[in-house]
Amino acid sequence: MLNLFYSRIFFLRSEIDRLLALSMMFSIAMTTFRTLYSGHLTFIFLIWNLFLAWIPYCISQWLYHYQNKMKSRLIFALAFVIWLAFVPNTFYIITDLYHIGDEYNDFSMPQWFDLAMILSFAWNGLLLGILSVRHIEKMVQKNFSLKNELLFLYPVMWLNALGVYIGRYLRFNTWDVVSNPFHLMRDIADVLLHPFAEKYATGMIFCFSILLTLIYLMLKKLSKAIL
Repeated sequence: MLNLFYSRIFFLRSEIDRLLALSMMFSIAMTTFRTLYSGHLTFIFLIWNLFLAWIPYCISQWLYHYQNKMKSRLIFALAFVIWLAFVPNTFYIITDLYHIGDEYNDFSMPQWFDLAMILSFAWNGLLLGILSVRHIEKMVQKNFSLKNELLFLYPVMWLNALGVYIGRYLRFNTWDVVSNPFHLMRDIADVLLHPFAEKYATGMIFCFSILLTLIYLMLKKLSKAIL
């Protein structure tokens, strides 16, 4: 009966989906408890950030499972572009770790609680990002037969790092692609065209792109090593 229930809910079909759902529910429960206990909405935004991180995972999973049934390449291409716009949201949550001890925190809860809570969101975002990129990587390998996985992986992780910088420091979000495209593109162009003048941005993007690539590769190999 339980398996039949899961089979009807697309995003709960696999064991990893169910574990992810449980892990995300834990994060949301911690934030809800903090809000009710302290009476402050300080970290309620984490739930929204997690939802934004879940969107690209849903898109990539849908693309992966239904790629052979799509009659229109245009629909596939459009879904891929939307995925590419949203996937930096998964890794962006890592930077919410800044708030453990900064001026944004109201310190109404023990620091260990905030550490566990924010770390759980960061972990879920990281997993959603890794699994989402893996969905797309499998499709790229199948359709383009790339000999070196880094030819796909590093550009994607570089774009993710750029997206994290844009969100954290330039304070844009995914919706600005539609609502404020010219301002967004102008600020991105400043970073890309003047890398030495924008040393802070260049350094952060380069460092994060390497970090995300290494995390992805290690988790990918680790999944095989522990079997």
